[in-house]
Amino acid sequence: MSARRSIRWKSTCLALLSALLAACASSPQRASRGDLRLDTETVSRIRHAAALGQGASTVAPATGAVMASTLGQSVPLLLALLQSDNAVGELEKRLVECARLAERQVNSAHFGNRSPTREECGKEVEVDGCAEPITRAMLLGQQKHALALQCAREMLEQLWPAPFSIEQRYRYYPNARFVEAVSREEEARLLAQGCTRELWRTIKPDIVLHADGHLLRAVLILDYKFPCPSTNKPRWTKYGETSAYADFTQGQIYKAALGGEAVIISPQVGMTP
Repeated sequence: MSARRSIRWKSTCLALLSALLAACASSPQRASRGDLRLDTETVSRIRHAAALGQGASTVAPATGAVMASTLGQSVPLLLALLQSDNAVGELEKRLVECARLAERQVNSAHFGNRSPTREECGKEVEVDGCAEPITRAMLLGQQKHALALQCAREMLEQLWPAPFSIEQRYRYYPNARFVEAVSREEEARLLAQGCTRELWRTIKPDIVLHADGHLLRAVLILDYKFPCPSTNKPRWTKYGETSAYADFTQGQIYKAALGGEAVIISPQVGMTP
């Protein structure tokens, strides 16, 4: 890429980034770009980086912003996709800002200018179709997820150059090393039965970033976590003994099923592998 093209590209990227927060707060939700494809030059760079092992030495020296970025260090392949060191750091920054925006808005609506206490988080407020209790922490988390994912969708449609999936459910068979997408219609039918046990052997990451049209493979898998109370540490959920993935964590199964790195986003910590 020539110096002039690089300057023009970076200027365009910065202009898009400056409008991000307003887009997250006010733009309507749109479908992810499942029909996009990368140009031949970008695909070649991706394959070259993968062939070299995706190590830090496979890309040009990073700027200070990328060296401080969790994504820049853990997923060097993003540099090939976004074509800019700073763009990787900005992608991380904006995804975290979506989490913090959702945290502030939901807490403000329910508790004013404070976060919920441990007792408030643990209070049982409902039961599901399996007669399992639903806590206030779970309901707050659902509301925060909805806001954060709307914000993230708007941002990714501007900044991510390839397809991505939001809350796509997959059915994964570890022994066969086989994964398939669950259609929205099938998911709705199972949920309509009221008992979430029908979703046994499925996973549902918040965000999956793809490199090309292969929508069953990931470059990066992201999950928003909203600990309640906020002093709790964000962590991957560990599957119980009755699960198809007993004794593994969400992050481990996400990576095994879809490939790519699995990362937590939380308002308190930011990005956590």
